Amino acid sequence: MDFNGSDTIPGPRTEDHLPHTAQAAVKIVIVGGFGVGKTTMVGSVSDIRPLTTEETMTQAGIGVDDNYGSETKTATTVAMDFGRISITDKLVLYLFGTPGQERFWFLWNGLFEGALGAVVLVDTRRLEVSFDVMGRLEERGVPFVVAVNSFPDAPRYPTEELRTALDLAPEIPILDCDVRRRASSKEVLMTLMRFLHSIALSGALT
Repeated sequence: MDFNGSDTIPGPRTEDHLPHTAQAAVKIVIVGGFGVGKTTMVGSVSDIRPLTTEETMTQAGIGVDDNYGSETKTATTVAMDFGRISITDKLVLYLFGTPGQERFWFLWNGLFEGALGAVVLVDTRRLEVSFDVMGRLEERGVPFVVAVNSFPDAPRYPTEELRTALDLAPEIPILDCDVRRRASSKEVLMTLMRFLHSIALSGALT
């Protein structure tokens, strides 16, 4: 999903330093298949100007990268995207967007290190690519929520139908979003934080 048309924060973005009131910083990874909107999500929600590692797509990727649904995409993330958002005066999230092509998945292990949670972005036109993504998170023990990104030509399904198709446990949140919109992307992150809080509470009670 192109960043064009995404929400932007009015005025200049803040410099890349923590607010003086911040008491906790949490690492969050945003994962998903190729072209699901990871770079756009980081860009729309970040308080600072996001760092991206996008490179122009070349003929070398033809037949290697699955660009179904993203045929007009001309650039792709080859290392990571990075942004930051203050959820409260005291809590800051560092956002790391992963590269989507399978040939760059070897970079994921490093990006997962120290991550408290993850957002799995899903494109309903290509649900099958989500299984490997979620499997890797489960192997690393990283809790996640699933956000279904809105594409104009993508089919829409009831939430519980998607939950069954993705084989998601009942407690894992799944929600619709439009990653071009800051409010929508922020709600996804807030849902993740509430989910992580519920996990922490359940662990404390057992």
